[in-house]
Amino acid sequence: MPRPKPVVYGLYSWTPEYGFSYVHPANRRSFEWLEPLGKVFEKIDETDDWILLRYDEQQFKVSRELFKELYVKPPFSFGDVVEEAAPEAGRSAHRGLISDVFWDEAADKARFQIVEKKRKLKRIFEAEELRLA
Repeated sequence: MPRPKPVVYGLYSWTPEYGFSYVHPANRRSFEWLEPLGKVFEKIDETDDWILLRYDEQQFKVSRELFKELYVKPPFSFGDVVEEAAPEAGRSAHRGLISDVFWDEAADKARFQIVEKKRKLKRIFEAEELRLA
């Protein structure tokens, strides 16, 4: 039985100013709404013409030209159940699913947003602030 392909993580630094030729016509509107700058994608497949990227529960066909592979794998990914490692005294730890993965280019590391009880928390967490639950 063949092994599944390893997940490749990367950035897709596209904005509407680049034009829509970089995004498959079926994905243009949803990709623009996502605002992909600074978000970490999973490259899950590729063909001669397009690569298939995943962000949370969405998939997008895009041109390979703007994809920049990250060689540092984020410690958490979409759907991972995590909890806050050291909550403030007197407050229970936040616990939920990773919903967003952002890349801080200056620090060269990922940051994370979680959904707790079906609500996305406004707070963005550093990797060291979270642990797998």
